[in-house]
Amino acid sequence: MANSTPSSRPRRFSHHTYNRLLLFIAGLGGLLYGVDVGIIGGALPYLEATSGLNAGQLSVIVAAVLLGSVFSTLFAGTLADLFGRKPLMTLSGLLFIASIPIIALSHGYGPLFLGRLLQGISGGFIGVVVPLYLAECLAPETRGKGTGIFQWLLTLGIFGAAVIGIYYSYRVGAVARIAGPAELFHFKDQAWRRIFWVSMPPGILFVVGTLFVAESPRWLVRRGQPERARASLLRSTTPHETETELAQIQALHMASQGKTAATEHKGSLLQRRYVVPFVLACVILMCNTATGINSIVGYNTGILLQSGLSDLSAHWGYVLFTAVNFGMTLVGTSLVDRKGRRALLTVGTIGIVVSMLAVGLLFRQAEGSTVDCRAAVQARVSPAQDLDLHFNANEAAQLLNQGGSPQALVSPEHVSLAVIYSYGGFTGATTFVRSDDTAAAPIHISREGTVPSSAVEAFFKNPFADRNAARTAPLHIERALVGQIPTANHGWLVAAGLYLFMAFYAVGPGVCVWLALSELMPTRIRSVGMSIALVLNQVVSTLLAILFLPVVSKYGYSTMFFLFAGFTMVYVLTAVLFLPETKGKSLEAIEQYFSGNKRALDA
Repeated sequence: MANSTPSSRPRRFSHHTYNRLLLFIAGLGGLLYGVDVGIIGGALPYLEATSGLNAGQLSVIVAAVLLGSVFSTLFAGTLADLFGRKPLMTLSGLLFIASIPIIALSHGYGPLFLGRLLQGISGGFIGVVVPLYLAECLAPETRGKGTGIFQWLLTLGIFGAAVIGIYYSYRVGAVARIAGPAELFHFKDQAWRRIFWVSMPPGILFVVGTLFVAESPRWLVRRGQPERARASLLRSTTPHETETELAQIQALHMASQGKTAATEHKGSLLQRRYVVPFVLACVILMCNTATGINSIVGYNTGILLQSGLSDLSAHWGYVLFTAVNFGMTLVGTSLVDRKGRRALLTVGTIGIVVSMLAVGLLFRQAEGSTVDCRAAVQARVSPAQDLDLHFNANEAAQLLNQGGSPQALVSPEHVSLAVIYSYGGFTGATTFVRSDDTAAAPIHISREGTVPSSAVEAFFKNPFADRNAARTAPLHIERALVGQIPTANHGWLVAAGLYLFMAFYAVGPGVCVWLALSELMPTRIRSVGMSIALVLNQVVSTLLAILFLPVVSKYGYSTMFFLFAGFTMVYVLTAVLFLPETKGKSLEAIEQYFSGNKRALDA
């Protein structure tokens, strides 16, 4: 006994150290994913002010991450199966590192687009391979924590981007008070470049970290390398646990490969053991985006402005929103391996429905006095078929008078305007402009900023529209909605509803979605299945991004929030009726459950 104790202590310490390393890598992967999502928000105002790019080009720069992510997500599973999980993680980090100098040193549209595209490709790889790797390498009792840390650091990336953005907004304001136009222009030009440079160190740490982890043991078994798989498992588990888990992995692998005529039939990809968990994971991934999370994060400041908050309050409101996301994700991470995935998803999705209904009702109350001044705005379109409109109290009064609004209901001193317009089949919508904001830039609508400059851009904007016809089509004002701005108290009530939404999302879907994606997929189709599910997730995200502003501009924020509540009800029913509890269960036991062995998850 005296001789065995010293040898066992280092081994236990080694296991703990290695598992911490895995959690650290998970966190850095999530951080990079969050930076991909959030970094453009802080940089965009200064990029727009100094780059000389038109609105269409800026839209492509923002969307390039999504384009790259969709492309890489589609192939991430295949590449992870072909080359392994570890090399793909390293590659994703290298792509992220390469994107930073390309963006930060750029002086034109091409390099900016290339750098953002590389960031999207990196994010797409990370979104698939890191949760996949964690699911296959972490023990069942810590798998929830590992994936939760991935999501937690993802929210830190978004929160950090928001903090950096408001920091530079204060810096720009200070420079504007003491410097001339040339100095202010130079500072803004350096500001967006520095924002991107700041995001580089986590990428370097992620790449270095991936060099010290072992390959996934399940991938190694599938590649016919059981000894390497055993060595990989020994780094994170005891020898007894290693042999037990390795035997389970090999047995399931043999069954899926169909070594006999009986097992060959079982290996069909159309069998229930593959179809049911695949469809369930896809539904969960689509419902997760349909909660409105990406739209609410992306348009948060605009939502708070329209709810009644001032510009500065709205920006601070967004910082608080991201802080709630970060803090409550930590709570979800601590609960997911104790309370279970199904319980957190159920509570989280029900909370989302309640909060979305509350925010929708608040906006419905405020939108009751909205007036459509389409004809009055159409009359202001120039012969060149563009529009420049400086919206202030006097202009608001004229629009309201021409629109036939009773002045008792709408006061021109405190109203907002949003314009929905089109050139041919290509539509656009302005953000809400307030009549009490004396520093607001005039509304400017032009063909150059609306009609796509390339066939690729036209396809993603509207694949059914005729770009050639749109080049000569007149500017058509579809809606011009003037509405009363609510009070600041109303704005903070809306902010509270959004914080409640974010808290429930972070505790439930935010943490559990990555687990559902990686745990439900059977080993044989896990990597490719995760890629397909994430692509569907991004398709829903893209559709909502396209629909958000037009729906809000035409029907109000209330309609959009009610839609989010309706979509989330599907999520509630899915979690309650179809999702099994997988807390503390091995991937092999989960797969046996979907094969028809309902007792596999009872042990």
